[in-house]
Amino acid sequence: MDAQTILFYVFALITVYAALRVVTSRNAVHAVLHLVLTFFSAACIWMLMEAEFLAIVLVLVYVGAVMVLFLFVVMMLDIRIDSARQGFWNNLPAAAFVGVVIILELAVVLVHSFSGVKGTDAPALPEGYSNTETLGRLLYTDYVYPFELAGVILLVAMIAAIALTLRKRKDVRYNNPSQAVRTKAADRVRLVKMPAAPRATPTEKS
Repeated sequence: MDAQTILFYVFALITVYAALRVVTSRNAVHAVLHLVLTFFSAACIWMLMEAEFLAIVLVLVYVGAVMVLFLFVVMMLDIRIDSARQGFWNNLPAAAFVGVVIILELAVVLVHSFSGVKGTDAPALPEGYSNTETLGRLLYTDYVYPFELAGVILLVAMIAAIALTLRKRKDVRYNNPSQAVRTKAADRVRLVKMPAAPRATPTEKS
């Protein structure tokens, strides 16, 4: 077993542990931080597979933008994770059974497809090879229509999510931009005049 295989198993165990902590953590902020760790470990696995572009995109896009946004939203909304986790342990046996079945199916497919494949069997890459250039050429030539279709589907899903959640709720903190713009200085500070109270004279000691 070489060093690359050992690193793969280490990062894989970290990824599985962090993913389990995402769904089992009692604190929503801790769950988001463990999801960040999951993405970092997955990026390290991509690096071991010499897919540097996918690893950098995973860190910059998901960790640097999406997860930071999730973290701020969770902290701002003050989500009560206890109410959201009601009935979690009751559904755990069924979820564990389904997870084990999925893992076994994936293991059968991987063993059947890659049982005799070794890392040395991969073709040697030419000098100056860039997987970023190759991936971009494939996306914008052979797979340009599926790529554009995926972008349209994601755009429609984003608009639908905004339309479904754009409503006033009592348990959500939000800011009204139009009301904030119309705010005047007199509305922020109110001066109150109070009558001056006479100073109490100290009592003489006997």
